[in-house]
Amino acid sequence: MKTKLIVLLAASVLALSACTKSESDQAANDAAATADQAAAQADQAATAATESAVAATDSAAAAADSAAASVTDAANTAENAVQGAAATSADAVADAAQATADKAAEAADKAEAAAKK
Repeated sequence: MKTKLIVLLAASVLALSACTKSESDQAANDAAATADQAAAQADQAATAATESAVAATDSAAAAADSAAASVTDAANTAENAVQGAAATSADAVADAAQATADKAAEAADKAEAAAKK
């Protein structure tokens, strides 16, 4: 009976050891699966961060292009305004010169008429 008890006790210890090992293996498998999920999520986060950085770079480039176009438009507008002002000034000077010439012609006509009298 004592031998049977020792064999039964040894079998119980082996069975308990097998259960613990099985549970340890399951816990290790669960931990590995959790680590794989975390790695996949980290990879997704890195991909999203890269895409965000690319989008931000593209947006900044577009803003720079837009600003450059606005500066060019403003420069063209200023140049056109200067050319218009110069043309207006030239027209005003020409009108004043013509008015002076007309007055001089009138004065010459009056002087000539006075000289004939």
